[in-house]
Amino acid sequence: MKSTILYSRLIKARIVEALADTPVVLVAGPRQAGKTTLVRQMATQGMRYLTLDDELTLLSARADPVGMVRSLDRAIIDEIQRAPQLLLAIKKSIDEDRRPGRFLLTGSANLMALPAAADSLAGRMETLTLLPLSQSELCGNTANWIDAAFAGRLLNVAMPVVGAALVEAVLRGGYPEAISRTNARRRTVWIRQYIDAIIQRDVRDVASIDKIDQLPRFLRSLAQVSGQMCNYTQLGGQVGMDSKTAARYIGVFEQMYLLKRVEVWARNRLKRVVKTPKLQFIDAGLLATLLDLDPAEVQQDRSRFGNVLETFAYSELLKHITTAADDYRILYYRDVDLFEVDVVIENAAGQLIGVEIKASATVKAGDLHGLKKLASVAGGQFKMGVLLYDGTETLPLGDHLWAAPLSTLWGQ
Repeated sequence: MKSTILYSRLIKARIVEALADTPVVLVAGPRQAGKTTLVRQMATQGMRYLTLDDELTLLSARADPVGMVRSLDRAIIDEIQRAPQLLLAIKKSIDEDRRPGRFLLTGSANLMALPAAADSLAGRMETLTLLPLSQSELCGNTANWIDAAFAGRLLNVAMPVVGAALVEAVLRGGYPEAISRTNARRRTVWIRQYIDAIIQRDVRDVASIDKIDQLPRFLRSLAQVSGQMCNYTQLGGQVGMDSKTAARYIGVFEQMYLLKRVEVWARNRLKRVVKTPKLQFIDAGLLATLLDLDPAEVQQDRSRFGNVLETFAYSELLKHITTAADDYRILYYRDVDLFEVDVVIENAAGQLIGVEIKASATVKAGDLHGLKKLASVAGGQFKMGVLLYDGTETLPLGDHLWAAPLSTLWGQ
């Protein structure tokens, strides 16, 4: 069943801007996030569409990349990671004719991690990231939570999404095909097949992996530690691999936009901060499926829901970064005294917003300990701390600290 709803994607305006002054624009992101639908909508007159998912096109691209590119004036090339040798041919073509908007590419793997791509299009290509649908896109809202927070305000939400409705939104995730499924069981079937397809086919495009049969079990074991620090030795040990192999396989999943390693925020003069990155999945629906977490279990026992909710909020913030007016990085905070903040957003000037995510409808004084510690360590760099919770009120908690409903993330 195909989704008949076409959602307006917030990244579209950025792609239009980039095509107006840059020869090559790459829209990168996970498979099935909506890249093909979006770029096909944007195809202008005279733009040829080619997909490397087509076996004949792929054969031509690999056998004669220069010949293929020479035959193109302006083109959309879908799934470019399947034939990275095309990038050098595109570079040659661009060097001869630098008109803006000549090539609009999509990639379901992080091309900058591929050796063939690292240098070939530097200065000639702009990369934009399209992640699965955000809640803002599903609701038709355009406000950016991060831009607003750094401007000193939190978004308003007319009808906060709480309780069972919030659980439904979290477990559903953002893949358009999953959202189009009528119930949780059908979504689960789709996501399981999606994961299998990526591991069986797409991984081979970016890495040579000897024991590909280990990957599904390893991905499930990573799901168990989402939101926690990466101990590669411990993670690898669960599926019988060494720490070096575990780190490499996590890198492959990162390239496929299934998960990310989140770095720790630290000031150089701070010696008491833990340096280990934290693991976060990019889609809460995919994570919930890997954990076999369903609405019935959450209703009876919310103990496993907290980590999936954190992934959901992290994912929404990550999507806001891709369309924000300024440049931001997502980090986290943890020190040797075990004070922790789930998400730390840093702008180009080094200013910080701390975000704690809580699955409860009640807020206690102890929930603010991490944000208060971060505020004291960051000093003047600390702009605001926000505790996002399963409630309805936005309330000040003193010293630039706020409690706000999770659904302000897609407010106006």
